[in-house]
Amino acid sequence: MSENRAPIYLDNNATTRTDPSVVQTMLPFFTEQFGNASSAHAFGNEAAIAVRQARRSLSGLLGSAYDHEIVFTSGGTEANNAAILSALATQEGRDEVVTTSVEHSAVLALTEQLAARGVKTRIIAVDACGRLDIEAFRCALGSRTAIASVMWANNETGTIFPVKCLAGWTREAGALFHTDAVQAIGKVRLNLKDSTIDMLSLSAHKLHGPKGVGALYLRKGTKFQPLICGGSQERGRRAGTENIPGIVGLGKAAELAAERLEPERIRIGALRDRLEQGILRNGECVVLGDIRNRLANTTNIAFDHLEGEAIAHRLNRAGIAVSLGSACRSGSMQPSHVLRAMQVPAWRMHGAVRFSLSRETSLAEVDEAVCAVSDIVTRMRASSRATVREQTS
Repeated sequence: MSENRAPIYLDNNATTRTDPSVVQTMLPFFTEQFGNASSAHAFGNEAAIAVRQARRSLSGLLGSAYDHEIVFTSGGTEANNAAILSALATQEGRDEVVTTSVEHSAVLALTEQLAARGVKTRIIAVDACGRLDIEAFRCALGSRTAIASVMWANNETGTIFPVKCLAGWTREAGALFHTDAVQAIGKVRLNLKDSTIDMLSLSAHKLHGPKGVGALYLRKGTKFQPLICGGSQERGRRAGTENIPGIVGLGKAAELAAERLEPERIRIGALRDRLEQGILRNGECVVLGDIRNRLANTTNIAFDHLEGEAIAHRLNRAGIAVSLGSACRSGSMQPSHVLRAMQVPAWRMHGAVRFSLSRETSLAEVDEAVCAVSDIVTRMRASSRATVREQTS
């Protein structure tokens, strides 16, 4: 590997680089068009127009029927919390939550708190490929279900869930359906107006937008109780002065994603496959998740009898950024709850490393990464074998 090459970033499921054109679009709203969108003067009107444009752009990416179905938030976590808590507050006679064992902590931590308060939570299992137990999901729905919350795509394996079918069954049961689509936005084509999905969460920084801003899609007519109360912003659904630069950035990021989604999905998928094939040639490693139905940018590769943390550390020293899974569990000594739910054996689970690409990933970077991983894994296995020989001699 060249000592002078730029660092390689393969951790795009944790966050993406803000697109330079997004930054340029945002800049005037810090210093020139700095008005409060609720103010009744020219400065405020400029900001309000910018918010409306961003709402239209995001609505276009989501394929929603109405612009006003978009509620801007501080990010995916807030949107997830708002959706689930609102459903429990507004669905009269319904006090149960259905979700899965592989959700992001933004959903699972909340459901754990709710369970501690006595709310019935039904956690649906997945199989060895991370696919949902569909029959168990359908059986869990009932007259007490307030909401079913299932992620569109898993952040660690990329496995995609059949959320449109799940939403249909949930509606038949008389409950609301929410999906955490943070990882799917900009990677999967959405058309919400032709679905029965009631609520959807997203975050700008996963699609080359800024951090600290996201949105909740709220289908027209869905009863909603705000999580944050105060002023009348967002049609009374989310109080607080709008983050105008962030919202503008999200709108621009949505425009770019809509323009580039299909060609980039194909190109990134080909790079992901090249990365996998190059690494798998080393042997004693396997791809985790549903390899037939997953995000084009994601691969989670488990290196048998090695420590993923050590591999990631060595790659970082070589200037290549990867992760062991969700960024929200960085620093935790506990193995991934996603891989535990998939019942991956310990000798394989501890060697799991997630590689996540973006539209900025190049062929040269993928080839450099393959070489680096192959070299690191070869050295680690040789060292491990030498240690075993010393211990048995």
